[in-house]
Amino acid sequence: MDVLLIVLLVLVALVVVGVASSFRVVTQIERGVVFRLGRAQREVRRPGPTMLIPFVDRMRRVNMQVATMPVPAQDGITRDNVTVRVDAVVYFRVNDPISAVVQVQDYQYAISQVAQTSLRSVIGKSDLDDLLSNRERLNQGLEVMLDSPAAPWGIEIDRVEIKDVALPETMKRSMSRQAEAERERRSRVITADGEFQASKKLSEAAAAMTATPGALQLRLMQTMVEVAAERNSTLVLPFPVELLRYFEAAAHAAAPAVPRADIPDSDPAVDGTLPSSAPGTGATRVPHD
Repeated sequence: MDVLLIVLLVLVALVVVGVASSFRVVTQIERGVVFRLGRAQREVRRPGPTMLIPFVDRMRRVNMQVATMPVPAQDGITRDNVTVRVDAVVYFRVNDPISAVVQVQDYQYAISQVAQTSLRSVIGKSDLDDLLSNRERLNQGLEVMLDSPAAPWGIEIDRVEIKDVALPETMKRSMSRQAEAERERRSRVITADGEFQASKKLSEAAAAMTATPGALQLRLMQTMVEVAAERNSTLVLPFPVELLRYFEAAAHAAAPAVPRADIPDSDPAVDGTLPSSAPGTGATRVPHD
């Protein structure tokens, strides 16, 4: 009896251990691929509790979340012969768990290698300007290049992004000088355009003042008010030349005729002397023989 009881207890313990070892729980973010005697089963175990045949079935869990994989920085030469260093990031998820487990040994490592080779290929086919300003098109090209080999592995490429483009220091200085020269050109063009527009407006203002002479005097008075408001200690007033000429003509018209007092009434031949020359001529009076 004792021996039989011990055997029964051993059998019960084996059954309990077998049931415990065959019980599995698949989480919401995973899918289970079951290998029965080495062969993959068509049915994928869904989230929740599941039972396996002890010592016969072996289950491998596959994460179904979107995975983020950084692509190491790759050195390359662009199509316009510029050395750059580019890194990227790949977002992907498992679409078919059986293919991801059976078709490829390590799908994450495979995606990483394909991403690196594709990134180097894109660098060699692109110009520097495309890498710096046209990344959206390059990202789409990388996504297509990665999706082609990843589709048979049950992998879906969700997104590919180029993170950073590292340039040599000499190229950075050259680009900075180019940007400075471009901004200087724009500033000169804007300044020249402003001078041209100002000259047109000044020409129109000069024509208007020529047609109306009083406008020039009003502008002069306005300038005096503006100058006196800031620096009222000394004021230099430009006087119109036309006004001076008017005053000169008025003064000559108002002056009376004055007789010459330096002309003698007698004949110079009578007193035996010659008359002196007009003032300012430098002549002197000479005695007569």
